[in-house]
Amino acid sequence: MIAELLARGHRVVSFDDLSGGIPENVPAGATQVTGSILDHVLLRELFARHQFDYVFHLAAYAAEGLSHFIKRFNYENNLVGSANLINAAVNHHVKCFVFTSSIAVYGDGQVPMTETLVPQPEDPYGIAKYAVELELRASRRLFDLNHVIFRPHNVYGERQNLGDRYRNVIGIFMNQLLQGKPLPIFGDGEQTRAFSYIGDVAPIIADAVTTPRAQNEIFNVGADHPCTVNALARAVCHAFGAEFDPVYLPARHEVKHAYPSHEKARDVFNSEPRYSLADGLARMAPWAKRAGVRSSRSFGELEIARNLPASWCDPTG
Repeated sequence: MIAELLARGHRVVSFDDLSGGIPENVPAGATQVTGSILDHVLLRELFARHQFDYVFHLAAYAAEGLSHFIKRFNYENNLVGSANLINAAVNHHVKCFVFTSSIAVYGDGQVPMTETLVPQPEDPYGIAKYAVELELRASRRLFDLNHVIFRPHNVYGERQNLGDRYRNVIGIFMNQLLQGKPLPIFGDGEQTRAFSYIGDVAPIIADAVTTPRAQNEIFNVGADHPCTVNALARAVCHAFGAEFDPVYLPARHEVKHAYPSHEKARDVFNSEPRYSLADGLARMAPWAKRAGVRSSRSFGELEIARNLPASWCDPTG
C-alpha cells in the first residue's frame, strides 16, 4: 500500500504498532512512526506536526473468527482506535479519510455481495467494521469529512505475516509447508471464498483520493472468482511444489459462502483484476520461501474460552 502511494508522488507517514509486521516491510521513502491508534495523544501530536491531507486507515486486528473470543480487544482496537483517527482527521481538516472495512459486514446468505445490500454482520469483527462505516457517514454529515470505504476480502501477498495462526489462511498454509507440516482445514473445506492478491487491491485503494467519483462511496474490492478452501490448499501446494497433505479439524462458526461483486469498483476506477489465484500464489511463494518459517504464537489471554476451536488451544500450533 505504501509503495503504491509513494509511486503516485505522495509523501507518506507510516503509523503502525508493528503487532503484525516488521519495520523492514516499510518501503524506503516513507517516514516510519511506531505507535498505536489507541494512543489519542500521540495521534493528536502526529496530525498537528504533519498536517495530513489524506488518511488511509488500514489498521485493525483482522482475526474474524477469533473476534468472538476477544470482544473487548476487538472493539478497542477496531472501533475505539478508528474513532481516535476520525477525531484527529476532523480536528485537522483532512480532505479525505480512506477506510478499509471488510466483506464481514455482509454476514451470511448474501451472495454475491453487493454494496446495495443491508449489512448484517455476524461476528464482532464485522460489527466493529460496520460501526466505523456508520461513524464516517455521520462525520460526513456533521463535519463534512469526505471518505471512501473499501470492503476488501481475503487479501494475500508478499510481506504478509506468515506467523499469525488466527488469520490469513494462505500465509498459514505457506508457513506450514515451510515446516513440513500438514495444512489445517476447518470443517470439510467446502466453504468458498475469493482470495485477492495485493497487486489487484492496493492500486485501487491508493487511487481513491484522486478519483472524484469515489468520494463518500463504498466499494467491494478484490478477486472475482471464489473457490473452496480445499481447492485453495491444493493451489498453494502446487505453487510450493509440495504434496497436498491436509488435516481436517472441527468446523468453526463462520460464514459458509462469501464472495462479492466488484462491478461498482470496476466502473468507477476503470480497473480489471490482473492476477489469477495461480498468478498471485506464484508471486508470493518464492517470497515466503526467502522469508522462512515464522513462529506461530497464541493470542495470549482470551476473554472467552468457551467453544474455542481445539487447535487454537494448542500452543505448539
